[in-house]
Amino acid sequence: MLETLKNMSAIGKEDNRFLICLLREHCFLLIDVPIRAHSALKSCENQVLEVKLSTYNEHGETCSDFCSFQKRATTSPGKKPHEYKQCGKSYSHCSEGSHIGEKPYVSKEKVKAYVCKQCGKSFRSNSHYKMHERTHTGEKPYICKQCGKAFTSKSNYKTHERIHTGEKPYTCKQCGKAFRKKIHCQIHERTHTGEKPYVCKQCGKAFMTQSNRKNHEKTHTGEKPYVCKQCGKAFMTQSSCKNHERTHSGEKPYVCKQCGKDFITQFNCKEHKRIHTREKPYVCKHCGKAFTTHSYCQTHERIHTGEKPYVCKQCEKKFITRRSCQIHEKSHTGEKPHVCKHCGKAFTTHSYCQIHEKSHTGEKPHVCKHCGKAFTTHSYCQIHEKSHTGEKPYVCKQCGKGFTTHSSCQIHEKSHAGEKPYVCKQCGKAFTTHSYCQTHEKAHAGEKPYVCKHCGKAFISHSQLQIHERSHTGEKPYVCKQCGKAFPTHNGCLTHERIHTGEKPYVCKQCGKAFPTSSSFGRHKMSHTGEKPYVCKQCGKAFPYHSSFYKHKKIHCRNRVHVSNE
Repeated sequence: MLETLKNMSAIGKEDNRFLICLLREHCFLLIDVPIRAHSALKSCENQVLEVKLSTYNEHGETCSDFCSFQKRATTSPGKKPHEYKQCGKSYSHCSEGSHIGEKPYVSKEKVKAYVCKQCGKSFRSNSHYKMHERTHTGEKPYICKQCGKAFTSKSNYKTHERIHTGEKPYTCKQCGKAFRKKIHCQIHERTHTGEKPYVCKQCGKAFMTQSNRKNHEKTHTGEKPYVCKQCGKAFMTQSSCKNHERTHSGEKPYVCKQCGKDFITQFNCKEHKRIHTREKPYVCKHCGKAFTTHSYCQTHERIHTGEKPYVCKQCEKKFITRRSCQIHEKSHTGEKPHVCKHCGKAFTTHSYCQIHEKSHTGEKPHVCKHCGKAFTTHSYCQIHEKSHTGEKPYVCKQCGKGFTTHSSCQIHEKSHAGEKPYVCKQCGKAFTTHSYCQTHEKAHAGEKPYVCKHCGKAFISHSQLQIHERSHTGEKPYVCKQCGKAFPTHNGCLTHERIHTGEKPYVCKQCGKAFPTSSSFGRHKMSHTGEKPYVCKQCGKAFPYHSSFYKHKKIHCRNRVHVSNE
């Protein structure tokens, strides 16, 4: 065989190509590997082979050097002659196996040369095998000199050091954005090209990264291999499990350099930094609205498309985001795993618990640009700022009314449909939202957890407390655009503005009469039904309106005063 190799350069290109096929067949038979050479070579029939042979001492060297030889010999500098039917891409050398999951020119012995004794996973190289073993032993020999963080591999350690140095050697060709890792740059570039090479076999959904596809496939199988050591909750990914465990330990390793705020995940920290930089690189294709993250942009675009891919297993209600679906499912189970450290109140999500805890600490880190008002969350601040700009991006499909938030628009649309899915357990009264229902149920229980600092008066909801406190401070943040009159509540301002516009959105189905407010419409409906819900405890007289009932009660008060004077 060595003679054959040495004489190949003296043979014409037709015979040369035939000998390559024979040689590869012979080599692969010896190492017991299926032959893929001949079929792969067919796509390269018009390539001229410039034979450059190395010195061959033994068979093992012959096989490995021959493979690298073929790669060099079939390629001219700068050319990519091999085009694949599967993806339409061109490459500098043949490697069809990457599309069908094969690993060509590798012996079976090499694939399974290093097998982990603990979990049975196999590796091609000793270095990869040793690195894997550290996941079992917990060994992290590479330690960062600046922060002391330890790593299992040298490559991960070097990448981490770039966080401290700020080095980002990999740059996006289209937008110039820089990255610490080459793979992160490649994935980012796919956001420009729209390339999603990883496809789910079950549903056909495509993904930019293999890890995202693998995580998605677990939603079909229901596999959750990573379990929290403290509470036993299971997760699909190791990173999700680690992030969850930090909610128990309180660890927040990622710190914003500008304001010092710390975060559980690097993603949340990056997302937060864009509040300072005002960077919004992701733009909606439908309306042009910009977002800080790709996931926020994707979620927003579903509002336009109407896509709701996440379905509740119990009631089959559909949701735009997985998070919304998960929160909803807890309303069926009653699960509230996150408890406030100050008052012991329980919440369905960690974020809700964090927002609530700020009501105890008084922390309001997000400030309105226009009026300086502070808020506990960035989302609350954004919603408030829309009251200054007048922006109402969410429009009702039936009547065209605009809203500052998507949730407000959804609640309004339920008023057209008459949909009230949330029912009070005690009296059976139905509500459009879960929060309205919860607030109402507190009235039955007599629960009033929100107490005014000035007078000690207690309220069912935090919003009611805020409105009440304005009666002490005199604050009227909502101003009519036409006449400049100020109001303590947004609803009061909206109702007043209808005097100028003449808008009467509430129409009686029985007589067609229209009303500017929901309360005036409600009072009118009672004239048709004859309903009198306000009953005097002293004389039993009933009234359709609270105002009439209140006036009547004063008669009894005056009578009591008159009797006592006599």
